[in-house]
Amino acid sequence: MRNALFVLGLLTATMAHAEPTIEELLDATDDIQRGNSSRAVIEMHVKTSRYERTMKMEALSEGEDKSRIRVLSPAKDAGVTTLMVDDNIWNYLPKVDRTMKIPGAMMSGAWMGSHFSNDDLVKSSRLNEEFDGAITARPTDADSDKYIVELTSKPDAAVVWGKVVVEVSAAMMPLEIQYYDEDARLVRTLTFGQIKTIGDRKVPTEITLTPNEKDGEFTKITYQELEFDVETTERDFSLQSLKSAIGNSGSRS
Repeated sequence: MRNALFVLGLLTATMAHAEPTIEELLDATDDIQRGNSSRAVIEMHVKTSRYERTMKMEALSEGEDKSRIRVLSPAKDAGVTTLMVDDNIWNYLPKVDRTMKIPGAMMSGAWMGSHFSNDDLVKSSRLNEEFDGAITARPTDADSDKYIVELTSKPDAAVVWGKVVVEVSAAMMPLEIQYYDEDARLVRTLTFGQIKTIGDRKVPTEITLTPNEKDGEFTKITYQELEFDVETTERDFSLQSLKSAIGNSGSRS
C-alpha cells in the first residue's frame, strides 16, 4: 500500500487554464502518496465481520522505495515494526525478539489484519506505466464536477486489476480509486478525504479502503501528525532499525 497507506507526497499544482492530460491526472493521484521524505503518526481502524480494532503507528519514509512503520499502541502490539526496502518486507516481533522476511508467497496476505496486503505496501509503480486510459468525464460536463479516468491494464503489465477508475477533483486532488477484476467486477474502493493544508501542500488526511463484497468492512487510515522533508539516514531503513525506538524524526532512530 505504499499506494494507499503510509507516504503522503506533493500534489501536482492546479492547472489554471489548459485541461490536464491523463498523465497529469494520474501523477496527481500517485504523487499524493510520495515525497522526498516524510514522518507521520497515523491511526488505523480496521473493521471486519470477525473483529474491530484500532492501532496507532509512526511511519517514516524516504522516496518511493523505503518505509518503516512501527506500532505505538495498543500496548500488546507496541514495537511491532514493518520495514519496506524496494520489493522486500521484514516484520519485527518484539515479544519473541524475531525479525522475519515476508516470502513472495505471502505478499498477497493481509498486513496487520487490515484490508491492505503486503504487496500494497511495496508496490511503487505508477498508474500511467501499467495502464492505458481515457478521460470519460470532466468538471465542465453538465453531470460531473470532477475528472473521471478509466484505465485498462497494458498487455505486459504485472497487475491483478483488469480495470481501474480514478476520480480527481478540478483542483487536481484525488477523490476515489475503484479497482475491478478481469471480469469487470468491482473488488475494492479507495477514498480520500479530510483535506488539510500542511506546510505549502494540501493533502488528504483520511484514506479508506472498502472491500466491495464484504458488507460493513473497511480499513481507515487517519493522519494525526504529518511532516515532510524530514532528515533520514541509511540506518533508519536498516534491519538494525527494526529494534530501535523511533523518535520525532528518522535520524533519531
